Amino acid sequence: MLKKFTITKPSINILPALKKEIDTKTKPPGSLGKLEDIAMQIGLIQETITPKLKRPTIVVFAGDHGLAKEGISPYPQEVTHQMVTNFLRGGAAINAFCSANNLELKVVDAGVNYDFEGAENLIHAKIGFGTKNILKEPAMSKEECEKAMEHGASIVNQIFEHGCNCIGFGEMGIGNTGVSALLISKLLSLPLENCVGKGTGANEDQLLKKKEILKKASSIHPTTDSFSILQTYGGFEIAMIVGALLQAAENKMVILIDGFIVTTALLFAKSFSREVTNYCIYSHLSGERAHEMILGNVGGKPLLNLGMRLGEGTGAAICYPIVAASVKFLNDMASFDEAGVTSK
Repeated sequence: MLKKFTITKPSINILPALKKEIDTKTKPPGSLGKLEDIAMQIGLIQETITPKLKRPTIVVFAGDHGLAKEGISPYPQEVTHQMVTNFLRGGAAINAFCSANNLELKVVDAGVNYDFEGAENLIHAKIGFGTKNILKEPAMSKEECEKAMEHGASIVNQIFEHGCNCIGFGEMGIGNTGVSALLISKLLSLPLENCVGKGTGANEDQLLKKKEILKKASSIHPTTDSFSILQTYGGFEIAMIVGALLQAAENKMVILIDGFIVTTALLFAKSFSREVTNYCIYSHLSGERAHEMILGNVGGKPLLNLGMRLGEGTGAAICYPIVAASVKFLNDMASFDEAGVTSK
């Protein structure tokens, strides 16, 4: 039985005090633009006019997809486990960005087709050695999908219990942009062609092949609701992110949303609880084709547009200093009265 998440909308009781605190800083009202919006959102989440970001953490969930063996990515499946090893050794983009911005990094084996026995600094949460090939059968069983979501929630709880109140999610899994395209096509009843992009590095011929394979997979399995869509077409890493998002919102954590795949997971989390989006800050607009469209569905306004489509949580890590600056001005900037500056 899947855990029931209890997610409540942040109280607005402190809204007048927060608005006053923001508006009386030594600046014209609204002159810090989105920074003021972020400060307001985090103040509401934490129910205080002096919010704090504690032990900010990026969690990268890695998993393999049976469909990858059909050639929907220009990269072979073994790149997934090779990149996980790269994360653990500190050599990837997400390592560099977390180091630059004082973020903790956690790496999770959600279901990579590789045995990481003995690997240090890896969270071992493997559901299986990759999902099934959805051209032949559903990607996951009901039990596997539930277990993945529960593992994601449990991992977030452990991080929360160690003092973290700001968390971002990333992913690694060859083929997961194609799988995400299928997921959003099914969930939102959209033409698959509108959802499929190049992923990381596909050329036009590879994109055409990807579309043909995904169309075939899309026609095979009946689905009835968001859970059955996730179970049928999703990945272990995506299902874990769904559970992680729901648990982070239940814990009233500030959630940094990364790119296309994490936003896809958020669509599914939202199908379980609409209130999850109250805790989300949208880091960037991915270069992946359908990302802007699905951001619109969740009401997300990205802070950055850098043409990135790497995944790994890199967009969330890059945007964190902006989020931190929003909290910093609210806590440290003087008011007109404090500074002895005439307000009007």
